[in-house]
Amino acid sequence: MDKIRIRGGKPLNGQIAISGAKNAALPLMAACLLTDETLTLTNAPRLVDIATMGNLLAQHGAEVRREDPPEGGAVRGGELHLTARTITSTTAPYDLVRKMRASVLVLGPLLAREGKARVSLPGGCAIGTRPVDLHINGLTQMGAKIDLVGGYIEAEAPGGLHGASIVFPMVSVGATENLLMAAALAKGDSELINAAREPEVSDLAHCLVAMGAEIEGIGSDRLRVRGRDRLSGTRHAIVSDRIEAGTYAMAAAITGGKLELLHTRLDLIQAVTKVLERAGVEFSETADGVMVSRANGELLGVDVMTEPFPGFPTDLQAQMMALMCTARGAAMITETIFENRFMHVPELARMGANITVHQSSALVRGVEKLTGAPVMATDLRASVSLVLAGLVAGGDTELNRVYHLDRGYDRLEAKLAACGAEIERLRDGD
Repeated sequence: MDKIRIRGGKPLNGQIAISGAKNAALPLMAACLLTDETLTLTNAPRLVDIATMGNLLAQHGAEVRREDPPEGGAVRGGELHLTARTITSTTAPYDLVRKMRASVLVLGPLLAREGKARVSLPGGCAIGTRPVDLHINGLTQMGAKIDLVGGYIEAEAPGGLHGASIVFPMVSVGATENLLMAAALAKGDSELINAAREPEVSDLAHCLVAMGAEIEGIGSDRLRVRGRDRLSGTRHAIVSDRIEAGTYAMAAAITGGKLELLHTRLDLIQAVTKVLERAGVEFSETADGVMVSRANGELLGVDVMTEPFPGFPTDLQAQMMALMCTARGAAMITETIFENRFMHVPELARMGANITVHQSSALVRGVEKLTGAPVMATDLRASVSLVLAGLVAGGDTELNRVYHLDRGYDRLEAKLAACGAEIERLRDGD
């Protein structure tokens, strides 16, 4: 199994190109099931999760073709050409779905187009239960009959789905995306109230509009959808990955370096910049992206609470914790989205971090320095928090189970090494 070895203490300086957002790409890929024409997605990152979704779509009968630019070229990401002329299977099997939670996003499109779907209950990172009841309840309101049988969601809508007014009892990105896609092919009008407002949801909505859907309220918590009989193909650029941008901003801050993050915008990471500016990090817009550096050479402890967009993202909580480990003073980090997202704490403690967890909050007392150690990734964002810690730690850090990283970060080692990090991947057997 691959490992990553980091020798810390090198400030990062240079440019890092921000990839297309994984969390936008996955629902966009699922949207190809809504049409028999080709959906082309540009700025597609090279990630394990993207390949997994491609394999799942192929299992449903979609033709999936990827084109990547030459290594080192100026073109961002690759192109995905997705064509589901005929749905050959409406079953999303356990062997594929267990690898990635976002696989449940095929449920709405399959049900809307084919009138039936059989989707395994999902897997993915072990950061909480993340139930799919909001997906199921919404589709039931749209006329689907749904049973849970043998670990599968078995759904039928023989007469097709119909429009409905759906109020989410809590904000859910996945449920919003699934029901938005289903509503695009349902009969009549739908309204999604208390919908997720994340940029990735808006990106999906804009793509659906380009495919012929009628959607109002994009970017708000109330989405109105007029169902269409059919949708067409289109060409759509995947929005920049705000989580990757936030991660590399913290990499610049924790190492005391200066990075220009290319192909991103300050408005995408506004909640992050507000917190980091209080911690002593400077941001400025450039012609090609965003420049990040420490303001005065010192990091300060700041409190942060994760919230749905436009609040501080849960997907940056682990990275923020790593950043606070060497800040002056203390920081209280509170997780409100997932109930099991502090699994990186024991690993950071192995590197000398001083962290006390009480229920959904972690008190981080800054230490003078971290020390390299063998550590283990437990989930996608936890794994990159350990990379950040390793970049500033004295000595060598060896990160095990890096397959988590490969699910969400496109060419992480190459991007960091190009900016001065001493980082290498050790292949199994090295």
